[in-house]
Amino acid sequence: MWAASCLASCCAACACDACRTVVSGISRRSARIAYCGLFALSLIVSWILRVVAAPLMEKIPWINHFHQTPDREWFETDAVLRVSLGNFLFFAILSLMMVGVKNQKDPRDSLHHGGWMMKIVCWCLLVIFMFFLPNEIISFYETISKFGSGLFLLVQVVLLLDFVHGWNDKWVRYDEQFWYFALFVVSLVCYVATFGLSGLLFYWFTSSEHDCGINTFFIVMTLIFVVVFAVVTLHPAVSGSILPASVVSLYCMYLCYSGLASEPRDYECNGLHKHSKAISTGTLTVGLLTTVLSVVYSAVRAGSSTTLLSPPSSPRAGAGKPLLPLDKVDEHEEKEKTKPVTYSYSFFHIIFSLASMYSAMLLTGWSASVGESGKLVDVGWASVWVRILTGWATAGLFIWSLVAPHLFPDREF
Repeated sequence: MWAASCLASCCAACACDACRTVVSGISRRSARIAYCGLFALSLIVSWILRVVAAPLMEKIPWINHFHQTPDREWFETDAVLRVSLGNFLFFAILSLMMVGVKNQKDPRDSLHHGGWMMKIVCWCLLVIFMFFLPNEIISFYETISKFGSGLFLLVQVVLLLDFVHGWNDKWVRYDEQFWYFALFVVSLVCYVATFGLSGLLFYWFTSSEHDCGINTFFIVMTLIFVVVFAVVTLHPAVSGSILPASVVSLYCMYLCYSGLASEPRDYECNGLHKHSKAISTGTLTVGLLTTVLSVVYSAVRAGSSTTLLSPPSSPRAGAGKPLLPLDKVDEHEEKEKTKPVTYSYSFFHIIFSLASMYSAMLLTGWSASVGESGKLVDVGWASVWVRILTGWATAGLFIWSLVAPHLFPDREF
């Protein structure tokens, strides 16, 4: 017994030392990756609790205080929302604390990049505390999460447009035949994939045996947007590049597919419903993995965007000259500390807080389960309309990004 106690104490001490070593090794360059890792951890916790927490939560009196115990799906949704709320508050508090950080001399800069043991402990305490809150607060958070998720999707669209325009400008600046040919090849591949996917959508989600007019409308509208993108881009007054148009076209068609695939599995026009039972586990896994990758990419991209987050004084924003190397070490270190921050820490954390809302809606099917679809990630009519409307918003913003500089030549876009 004594030996086992000593062994357990040694293992615990080694685990603590390992954790301290890991968190102390997080540098300024890897801080954003660490935040992404913490966010991914929150999704894993949500996923696990969604599967196993229902029997335990049924026994908690301040959660299950109903005359008749709700079904299992209610407790699964509640567990995900409580973890999401803790994650949201963690990043929202950090966002408020980082308001006004302009240079690396600010003490809050060290807090943003360091103190990881304290942050992990605070995150765990916040998540645990959420399970002591009354159901009314969780219900209110569920409501506002739908609006926060819409804001996150809008940020995703803006980041996508920033990415494709930056990609095109970078290759065009090379001004070499090879890069022009690469632009053509990538654009061609995107258009082939777009029209090929549209054919699959007609095959999967429209049927002559049933009235699938709404699905046909969604697909045709997306194809119309694809044509409009090309026409506006190639118009002599715009003289744009076909690469951004092709990439956005493929993205809009993907959103159309994602929306149609989110239709309830018992809907007769959903061509995937015949395989729902066979692939439910795979759908859950792929849905969660896609969510993690999408959210993490958006957060990392937001943290390095030169148009969205860079403060006016930041070198990324183009203001100010590069700092010259100094001979004296102490002067050089002092100069390093007074460097402006390269992105807005506050907005960076806002991205994660909105992403917490968005991921909760994905894992709960936007808190709207229809029959069997309550067992699948991101399934239901609310999810369908969110994806379709996001595609339409993407189309509108892309067209605006093309025509706005010509409609308002005196403004910078």
